[in-house]
Amino acid sequence: MTAPGSRAVFSRCACDPAVVFFALPSWAVALILTAIVGAATAAGYVTGRSLRGHQATIREPVGVLQGALFGVVGLILAFGLSLAVGRYENRRAVTVDEANAIGTTYLRAQLIAEPARSRSLDLLRRYTDLALQVSKEVPSSARMRRTTAAEGVVQRQLWRLAGQSTDAAPVATAPRLYVDSLNATFDAQSSRLSALSNRVPSAVLTLEVLGAAFAMGLLALQIAVLGRGFVVMLAAGGLVTLLLLVTFDLDRPTRGIITVPPTPLAAVRASMALPPAAQAPAHP
Repeated sequence: MTAPGSRAVFSRCACDPAVVFFALPSWAVALILTAIVGAATAAGYVTGRSLRGHQATIREPVGVLQGALFGVVGLILAFGLSLAVGRYENRRAVTVDEANAIGTTYLRAQLIAEPARSRSLDLLRRYTDLALQVSKEVPSSARMRRTTAAEGVVQRQLWRLAGQSTDAAPVATAPRLYVDSLNATFDAQSSRLSALSNRVPSAVLTLEVLGAAFAMGLLALQIAVLGRGFVVMLAAGGLVTLLLLVTFDLDRPTRGIITVPPTPLAAVRASMALPPAAQAPAHP
């Protein structure tokens, strides 16, 4: 059983460069990637124009090197994209799991005796609001840490009320089922926070960007030496940049164009606006 209020998922400093980068809007990330790939392409093209007089001697080795490098970079880009997609799907799954756990806990809380019943229902609404807030904040940021700390406070309050309900009716079924689902809710929150902070390793992303930039530089060099294919070079640069942007965007769960939708949590919170479906038991 996971102890409530003891999460240590977000321990990195708010000044971590990764936190700053993943807080950027998508247009800023696109601008950075375009600048890197564009600078490498321009440098390769300028170098190729200066070497055009040696076309006969460098055309073949540059072509072989450029082709081999593009093959390796293609594998690296595919590997990075697969890592990002896998993490994105996992984040969607754990969000659904947390929403289901909260929904089950809310239903079971309706079956415990007063006064723990009403107080627990109110706290679960507050807890769901905080879970929704997590979807809007950057993992490992100061705001995220404040939100998760607030969740921890609510968890302790819920657990204390669950203990009081169990003490009042030690042989009743409803309090024991409620405690079980409440613990599952806490575990689901821990899994979700871990999934949000589980990013593609920085080394992989760095290798992708540098490899793509170097490959585009060699392609531009070869095209400049040959004196043709300028449109193809631009198209290839745009495609590589777009692929990098999608990989980075998938790895930024609460920012960018491709985000993890909080729809399951929002649906659970909307259901809490209705009157409780079950009445409080007449006796503990």
